[in-house]
Amino acid sequence: MSLAVAIADGLAAMAIDLPAAARARLEQHLQLIAKWNRVHNLTAVRETEQMVILHLLDSLSVLPHLEGARTVLDVGTGPGLPGIPIAIAMPDSHVTLLDSSHKKCTFLQQAKTELGLANVEVVCDRVENWKPREKFEAVVSRAFSDLGDFVAQAQHLVAPGGRLIAMKGVYPFDEIARVPVTHRVAKVLELHVPRLDAKRHLVFVEAA
Repeated sequence: MSLAVAIADGLAAMAIDLPAAARARLEQHLQLIAKWNRVHNLTAVRETEQMVILHLLDSLSVLPHLEGARTVLDVGTGPGLPGIPIAIAMPDSHVTLLDSSHKKCTFLQQAKTELGLANVEVVCDRVENWKPREKFEAVVSRAFSDLGDFVAQAQHLVAPGGRLIAMKGVYPFDEIARVPVTHRVAKVLELHVPRLDAKRHLVFVEAA
């Protein structure tokens, strides 16, 4: 199965309808990760076919829950996951990719240029140190840290009425118990990623 077909089939299974140009950018992003991975070790996943499931479709599983968000921050984005797929699928939203690794930020700048993503900004800084001029409606993390640490380090980046959104594997009972008292878990949703034989959950955290 070609990469393009695998992406198209996965999107169809998730009922995500994207134009051909967007699907081509998603494919190009995975190809860029694979190319850089040979030298820079951006991700432990080596095969592009596995990247479709473990990276691309997994990242896009959050998409229905970002509807209406005009500003999105991806904390600890690594090679741009989930931020770049979100930016491609939501061209009218502004997506900021935050990572403290200069190696990964160099890749992100290259990906932004090659993919022509005018709605993406790359910031190389530690989440707890970064002080942007404007805060974000949705602050997302995928495999960034423990939920309590994520809330403690990123809470200053959320706009009034905004949310912290953590992408997790199995239902994170222990992590939820460690959320700071300044915040509350508004809801936890189970996500379904095609062809992924693993649990996925989305945790929404709000100021108490």
